Amino acid sequence: MDFSSFNAALLIASLMVAATPVLLAAIGELVVERAGVLNLGVEGMMITGAICGFAVAVNTGSPMLGFVGAAAGSLVLSLLFALLTQLALANQVASGLSLTLFGLGLSSLIGQSYGGQKPPRAYRLDIPGISDIPFFGRAFLQHDMMVYVSLALVAGVWALLKYTRAGLILRAVGENHDAAHALGYKVITIRILAIAFGGACAGLGGAYLSLVRVPQWTDGMTAGAGWIALAIVVFASWKPWRALIGAYLFGGITVLQLNFQAAGVAVPVQLLSMSPYVITILVLVVISARSSGAGAAPASLGRLFHAGR
Repeated sequence: MDFSSFNAALLIASLMVAATPVLLAAIGELVVERAGVLNLGVEGMMITGAICGFAVAVNTGSPMLGFVGAAAGSLVLSLLFALLTQLALANQVASGLSLTLFGLGLSSLIGQSYGGQKPPRAYRLDIPGISDIPFFGRAFLQHDMMVYVSLALVAGVWALLKYTRAGLILRAVGENHDAAHALGYKVITIRILAIAFGGACAGLGGAYLSLVRVPQWTDGMTAGAGWIALAIVVFASWKPWRALIGAYLFGGITVLQLNFQAAGVAVPVQLLSMSPYVITILVLVVISARSSGAGAAPASLGRLFHAGR
């Protein structure tokens, strides 16, 4: 075993990159669930965002347009889920699973002609004199802009839910949609907007995989990241800052297992590869066993709302 190649600054930088796609998807799903909707289609929206972003970036030469295209593509897919669950009152679990299967198939179809291509390089933050600071600059200040966008989204969602009237209304809809409707709030409209936001965030997370973390298109490249994002929302007890911790925890474990493999740790590669998912499951079990009160899910989560009742 050779641990001499371990570099703390590089490990932190790699952790942030590994955590970003899951964090983007998780913060979007957190808003959706705080509105009382359970969307299990995150994986399908992420993979759709991955191929839409990749295709737009390759054809335009602009990674930023790629991210815009990814958000738009996944947003459209999320509106299909909204149509089924909020207007047609279809079962949310079944609709979400169907969305994942549809997204996986659609991305495979679109991506047939993009195998082996390389996207344009994403822009990185470079502040002369600051980005070159030993350790701190390498670890935190040499990333692409989407890393900082994900952090800004966490802060923005936290402020929205905690300090704004819009956030209070969103939480009210998620806790008791009948009471919110009685007060005159448009429950269905609010939930559709939340679903659209969650879809756009999932698309950004998927595009980050195909444009930055693994700059190429590979069929099924999300590899369960959408399901991990769903798990992180539960781990976070539906709180934005805890979602950040959960995503970075998952990213850290992912990076460490890759470094252990490179160092030649005498553990089967398969066990190291599955370790991030196993640890995520164990953490969820512990959280579920201890959850109560403030950690409980929104009371109306997964429940259908009909304004005519």
